[in-house]
Amino acid sequence: MGLNLRNAIIHNVSGNSQDELKDTIVDAIQGGEEKTLPGLGVLLEVFWQHSSQEEKSMLLETLEEGLK
Repeated sequence: MGLNLRNAIIHNVSGNSQDELKDTIVDAIQGGEEKTLPGLGVLLEVFWQHSSQEEKSMLLETLEEGLK
């Protein structure tokens, strides 16, 4: 079932513009609902899979600093 959720999330945002993706992320964060966390996780997964080592390092530094 987890795989179906991941595919559904990817299907729902595939082809979205940067503005649409930003709106999706901002709405999920501002809404603060637990049900949006899997979607944000899938977006993070896509980001991670398509990032350079430098981008990954920058993300990790940002997360580390934000979690202090």
